[in-house]
Amino acid sequence: MGEYGVAPGQRVAIVWDSSSPVEALKDLVDKVQALVGADNRVSVENVNQLPQSAHRESSFDVILSGMVPGSTAQHSVELLGEVARILKPGGRVLLKEPVVTESGDNGKIKTAAKLLTTLTLSGLVEVKELQKEVLTPEEAQSVREHLGYQGNDLLIIQIEGRKPNFEVGSSSQLKLSFAKTPRPSGKPSVDPATAKLWTLSANDMNDEGMDLLDSDELLDSEDLKKPDPSSLRAPSCKEMGKKKACKNCTCGLAEELEQEKKSSQPKSACGNCYLGDAFRCASCPYLGMPAFKPGEKILLQENQLHDA
Repeated sequence: MGEYGVAPGQRVAIVWDSSSPVEALKDLVDKVQALVGADNRVSVENVNQLPQSAHRESSFDVILSGMVPGSTAQHSVELLGEVARILKPGGRVLLKEPVVTESGDNGKIKTAAKLLTTLTLSGLVEVKELQKEVLTPEEAQSVREHLGYQGNDLLIIQIEGRKPNFEVGSSSQLKLSFAKTPRPSGKPSVDPATAKLWTLSANDMNDEGMDLLDSDELLDSEDLKKPDPSSLRAPSCKEMGKKKACKNCTCGLAEELEQEKKSSQPKSACGNCYLGDAFRCASCPYLGMPAFKPGEKILLQENQLHDA
């Protein structure tokens, strides 16, 4: 197997980005083309266009990404997921990417550990770091221009991964064998001493020797007295010296207040109050109010219930 792990007859894809020098990209394509042979075409894909590519599943034996000298390609989960899709089962991916030595506030550049995790989450196996080296001045300048990172803690890492030896969605029948255990014949044996502990016969129930309590004897004379209804009222009913029934009152105060309200309604002495002021007495509590129908409920203001 030649350089980059490429063998004659294999299908290879080279992924490049905008930071890749044109001459370096052409040299890499020519070198890989010589390794696979003239009868096998080398595909060249842009890193931003690969997720929208029309390649079929399991199309390539090897994918080289970011391997162009001077490249600053960043590999997202979506990009690596597409790489795993178009790789053949057992195919290899070889990539290079600039990483930071420590995680910081920069969101564009990953650490080496995060890059390895991203490849694993994309469905690749046997992910391993091949080499790690310091950036050359030209590579560092390219990172500053294309990624906007000004730090001095950058390294170039080279990683290899493989696609599992099966396609996504494939199935295989599992051959499972379960040894059958013989069932015991007949009823299980029971220890006689244990069975005796859980056996209760009529002879064991001697009612004459048992003291039974009469429930009425547990009540004294005070328990048999009928309680005073006033003692059943909740203390909150008379708080602040003002009668007010509680919500969902059960002590009878709500009914008592309703009865007092009905009895406090003024009664007409002449029977003409509903006709209007022209027919009302001088002391009529409805004086000044409009006429109303007989039997209609009229609410009087508190100042109208006092004598003038």
